[in-house]
Amino acid sequence: MSARLQSRIEELARTLGRVALEHPPAALASSLSAEDMVITDAILTRGLEIEIFTLDTGRLHADTLKLIDAIRHRYGYPLRVHKPEPAAVEQYVIRFGRDAFYDDTALRKRCCEIRKVDPLRRALAGKSAWITGMRRAQSVTRGELALQQADPVHGIVKFNPLAQWSESEVWEYLHERDVPYNALYDQGYRSIGCAPCTRPTTPDEDVRAGRWWWEDAQTRECGLHLGPDGRLARVKEHAA
Repeated sequence: MSARLQSRIEELARTLGRVALEHPPAALASSLSAEDMVITDAILTRGLEIEIFTLDTGRLHADTLKLIDAIRHRYGYPLRVHKPEPAAVEQYVIRFGRDAFYDDTALRKRCCEIRKVDPLRRALAGKSAWITGMRRAQSVTRGELALQQADPVHGIVKFNPLAQWSESEVWEYLHERDVPYNALYDQGYRSIGCAPCTRPTTPDEDVRAGRWWWEDAQTRECGLHLGPDGRLARVKEHAA
């Protein structure tokens, strides 16, 4: 393991330990991505008092859902799963069609609102802090991502402890520690969301180029991390 990665891991452990002690109750909102599996491993191997939950949108790849059982088998941890309101999904499909998001960005964002944003809001209710696996190098919309920031939408503190990590460091961690990960990564996927909204990417593309690829790169966020102005929050990070 490289000295640089070892330093990253030590800083991650300190950050997560501080979150658990100073901001309870805290939670990791896991998309079951490679990044979130790094944080999941760091939390569970250290026995930290941080809840881990995921959002099952109803349109996830089967390979993504398999990680829920993989986490249970590896760590003995039952991941909490939050789902969208069935009535809201049904009304959307009846009114617009199941895959209307391909034709209209507003309808894509509404689908994300129903399937991801609303369940996240319920999952974070009562929490003091939430943790994400976002990295600055993932896309143009995340280049100014803070390590710690106030979340004006949910009124809690948000931590992005992997903000400075590179993609190669994420994978070095996973391979060194034999952490479970989504099999789709071995098929050319580099950022994985709902099945109809995700495609594999080529090495020269942006990491998140396969997410909502039919849209302009500046709009490729689902709404989970947007501020009241509809833009990705780029709040000056707090002192650690």
